[in-house]
Amino acid sequence: MKILGIGVDIIENSRIKRSILNKKFINRIFSKQEISKLNKINNKIAYFSKRFAAKEAFSKALGTGFRNNLNFRDISVVNDRYGKPYIKMTNKIINILMYKFKTKNVKIFLSISDEKKNSIAFVVIGKK
Repeated sequence: MKILGIGVDIIENSRIKRSILNKKFINRIFSKQEISKLNKINNKIAYFSKRFAAKEAFSKALGTGFRNNLNFRDISVVNDRYGKPYIKMTNKIINILMYKFKTKNVKIFLSISDEKKNSIAFVVIGKK
């Protein structure tokens, strides 16, 4: 597998703790699918912090950041049935990958973690 991009991001959970008090922030940053899981989440600060870091790490792995019509809500971090997080592949993400890397045949690896004060995410985009 050829590595096309790598991104990492770390965030202080206290930043997200303050920000999620504002519903506009939540609706501007997180997808409907991410928000819909809130009733099942005990630690909302860690939940949002890890997803925020994952979105930043993914934009860095793309090498574009948040420009060229990519915004936070376009990136949705969901979990499989075993709890493993992944980036949901939407048509917009597929089109951006195609434009940037000239292929849709990619695999995105995501790892997220948190401690009391920080959350971190690491993303690798590879060509299959």
